[in-house]
This record gives sequence, structure tokens and C-alpha cells, in this order.
Amino acid sequence: MHIVAIGGSDAGISAALRARELDPSVDVTVVVADEYPNYSICGIPYYFSGDVQPWQSLAHRTHADLEATGMRLRLNTLATRIDAGAQRLTVRDQGGESEIAYDELIVGAGALPTYAGIAGLGTLGPEDGVHVIHSMGDTFALDAHLAEREPQTAIIIGAGYVGLEMAEGFRARGMRVIQLQRGPEVLSTLDPELAATVHAELLEHGVEVHTDTLVQAVEKTDAGLVVHADHLGQRVAHTADLVLAVVGVRPNTSLLEDAGATVGAGRAVVVDEQMRTGLPHVFAAGDGIVTHHRLLGVTYLPLGTTAHKQGRIAGENALGGQARFAGSVGTQVVKVFGVVAARTGLREHEAVAAGFAPATTQTAADDHKRYYPGAQPIDIRITGDTESGRLLGAQLVGRLGTETAKRVDTYATALFAGLSVEQISDLDLSYTPPLGSPWDAVQVATQAWSRVHNTIGVNA
Repeated sequence: MHIVAIGGSDAGISAALRARELDPSVDVTVVVADEYPNYSICGIPYYFSGDVQPWQSLAHRTHADLEATGMRLRLNTLATRIDAGAQRLTVRDQGGESEIAYDELIVGAGALPTYAGIAGLGTLGPEDGVHVIHSMGDTFALDAHLAEREPQTAIIIGAGYVGLEMAEGFRARGMRVIQLQRGPEVLSTLDPELAATVHAELLEHGVEVHTDTLVQAVEKTDAGLVVHADHLGQRVAHTADLVLAVVGVRPNTSLLEDAGATVGAGRAVVVDEQMRTGLPHVFAAGDGIVTHHRLLGVTYLPLGTTAHKQGRIAGENALGGQARFAGSVGTQVVKVFGVVAARTGLREHEAVAAGFAPATTQTAADDHKRYYPGAQPIDIRITGDTESGRLLGAQLVGRLGTETAKRVDTYATALFAGLSVEQISDLDLSYTPPLGSPWDAVQVATQAWSRVHNTIGVNA
């Protein structure tokens, strides 16, 4: 049996590893567009900040590690066409085009950077000082720019997770950083009340933040790179030596669409919970496919953790298994200088759109007992359904060291299990004064929600 996986990132490698784990006799080939399989794209900002060195450290596994599992790697090889009927994949490498026959195919082609309609982003590139940060190739191009031209100023278009992490990375290099955000606050995955803390942290560390700023064009001039934007109806321009655009991604679907696959939410490829595309013997996983969400149903929410799970399922089912993706709840976390921001589940407006009757409360709870030195508050917003009492979502912002990331995981687990807000108080959580309280911060926040909305006993 021959399984072919397309993609050298989270989904493709996870699929290949799972298939080889379950059946060491199966022949597995992984087609990788570049020469950097299994590198942590999420870790790239920490390479630029200097926290991770050298760049080879970003590899989850080395080339030798992967080949030691028994898989065959086809590096610098681009998949160009799927013939689902004949079960053949056309690829192109330095030797030209050739075909690979397969019994089962797994597509983990991922996503591509989007330009959000900004003029100039499609034509200006690294040689002009305009960068994206989506691959190891992008990383090397930006690294070369920093080393060779020593830019003093950078404009970052976008203040999402990667944009914020790169702002920290550039500031660590002593660069002046101008961050432009389309919405009213940075980190639009959080409610503005909590994102304001992240905004303040950026300002504290010298990042110049401009919100409500819709970027329209990037232009190369003799004075430098000029970013033209609209700020609340006023035309503005910012000039810098370097521009980094991190304004989102779009699913990379052309290979599967050309083969006859259907696209759905977010124009991602439709798959079922077993990662089947509907094309015979073709599975797909990762950022190019729809996301099955436990609260929203089918949506598009590309996350690295999700891609790992989907790839593992695809690899198992390509061998004839019946594994199913249990669903995402959208758990995310980011470190911005000394602040950690996290979320899981739904915010209030998302819950309304999904048909719930939500309400949200905000509470500040200490990360551990106040009498033990170093206690710091975590701001927590809880969203619950006022009709059923069900927990719908949580957002947290705390200082680095408050275990905010692990606390959001408690809420994520509760969401996965379908617990009510009130049932969070029943959880048997650990306690010692240097690390927590008899009622942990996660429980203090849900108890505050219950007091306001009087749901004690509802569906408990």
C-alpha cells in the first residue's frame, strides 16, 4: 500500500507519522514544496526576537528524524495535479514533471497569505523591503533584509497574533515599530475591554499603535516605503524602511478544487469528520479545509493544533480506520512582551449569531493567594447561555507567570465536555498558596457570572 501526503507542515507530517506508527509496513511518501519539512512556523517570531537560535532549532524533527520513521521525503517538489480517477499525482521538481501513483492521498496544502485588497502587496516583494512571514523562505528573506540593510523602522500591517509577536521581535532588535490595525483595538479575537491591556503593553514597550486604520496601499518611494491608509475618514501616510504584512490567510485549495473537490466556509475545502473530501481515496487536513466546531458547526478556523489533529485522523483513516475529528472550540493564546492573552469558545456576538442567548461578565481574580508574595490579577470574561446555563466561552488576560494559558485550557476542557457555567465550581482543581487558591481564578470568574445571571441549579 502506498500513501502519499502533500505538505511538509503540521497536517502532512502528522498524517505520515500516524500512518507509519499504525502500520510500519506501509509505504509513505511526503511531497514537500520546499526543503524544510516539519518546521515550526509558529516559532518564527521568536527567531527574530533572538529567543530561538539558530534557525534550525525551529525544526520539530530533523530530516533524519523523519526518514528514520520510514517515510520517504520528496523535497523541493510541487504537487500540480490530482487525477482522482486514476489515483495519480503529478508533481514538478528540478527534473521536470512526473507522476506518483498512490492508493490513498492526503492533502495538507495549508493556507496562503492574503493581501486584503491592499494595493502594492501583490507586486512589491522582499527585494523592495515588503515582506510576509508564512514560510521558512519568507523567514530567510526577512532575515537577509535585516542583516544586509539594517533597517531602523518597520511598519507592521495587522495586529493579530503573528503581528504582535513580530512587533516584540523587531523591538528586541532596537527597531522603531509602527503597528497599523484596521479595527478599533489590537487583537480582534478578544473583546476590546481585554485587548486594551495588550494595547497598553505594546505602548509600554515602545510600539506605536494606530487603530481604526484601514491600509489601502503600499508604495515604494525614494524616501522609503510609504503605507497609505484611512484613519476614521482622514487620509494618513506612514513611512518606514521595512513593511511586514500579516493580515490573515486564505485556504490553499486550487489543487483539490481542480480535482473536483467542493469548497465551503471561508472557501475552504469541505471534508467530513473523517477528513474525507468526497473524492475517491483523497483525504485532506489542515489550514486548507473547513473546521468542525463544537459550538458553531462547520466554519473555517485555521489553527496549528487543529491541523495536527486533523492530519493524525487522516493518516489513520487512510489505512482504513474510522477515526473522527471531535471538533474545535477555537482555543488560542499569545504572549505579547509581559502579557498573555487567551480565549476559547465564543464571544458574545459570536454566540448571538450562533443562536444562543448569551451574557458576559468580567472579573479580576488573583492567580494565587494574595498573602503569598507575587500575586497578580487575571482579567477574565465569561460568556454563558442565560437559557441553559451552558458555558459558551472565556477570555483571559494576565501577566506572564500567572498560568493564563493553562487556565484557558480548563475552560476549553469544560467547553469540550459541554459543562454549565455553574459546573465549573465542581471541578477538583489543584491548590497551594504559591500557585492558586481554594477557589481557582477560573472558578471565581464563573461564580461571578452565576451571581449576576442567577443560573444556580439550571441544567446542573
